[in-house]
Amino acid sequence: MTDHSGMKLGKQTARHDPRTLQLGNYLRLETLPPPPPTADWSDRVQGWGMMRNDAIGDCTCAAAGHLIMEWTANAGKEIVPSDADIVKAYSAITGYDPATGKNDNGAVEIDVLNYWRSTGIAGHKIFAYAALEPGNHDHVRDAVWLFGDCYIGLSLPVTAQKQTVWTVPPGGPVGPGAPGSWGGHAVPVIAYDAAGLVVVTWGALKRMTWSFWAAYCDEAYAVFSTDWMNAKKVSPDHLDMTTLEHDLHAIAG
Repeated sequence: MTDHSGMKLGKQTARHDPRTLQLGNYLRLETLPPPPPTADWSDRVQGWGMMRNDAIGDCTCAAAGHLIMEWTANAGKEIVPSDADIVKAYSAITGYDPATGKNDNGAVEIDVLNYWRSTGIAGHKIFAYAALEPGNHDHVRDAVWLFGDCYIGLSLPVTAQKQTVWTVPPGGPVGPGAPGSWGGHAVPVIAYDAAGLVVVTWGALKRMTWSFWAAYCDEAYAVFSTDWMNAKKVSPDHLDMTTLEHDLHAIAG
């Protein structure tokens, strides 16, 4: 885990559990219209906050906190998780000791998602999450448009440290542009257009190109939140909730 100018990383190597639900199994393609060319859910959030990710490697939990802000702001009344809420979740998931600083080693994204679903973060639970098909741009667009989010993991290159917009360097993803040459980072996607995606990181919005996403994203999930779905009234025609709930029960045994 590396830091650069107050920007901490903290996403551990992606762990892909074969039991993880797959988004493509639950989208009702027969009724689902194409995603719109643009979507942006950022404008109702007044300020994102670092959530301690300038000091510790809690990006996986800070990303969850930023999504709670975005969902609730668009639902009607924004709720801002406190730094203590985020650190509490990070500590519970990883064993990080805020008193001594020990075990600040980052977290695995699906461990955070499973904790978020079973226990909750800042008093908010998700009811499910589903992995996206690698490289599928429409899955990213569908996740952001329908569910207000895409929770992704990036294997960042050193070249990303000073870029205003995250792009693949001219020499390609090699050397200082190689995936993971800086480290792993978790961010939520909260907007997209033809040019790329917008994520929340280190308390601010950051744009990345679609090519950057293709080169450096090593995991991506649609996260299903009742905060969002109840307020936005996502059409049940778009999501096979019966099969989703059946599969969730099957995983739980």
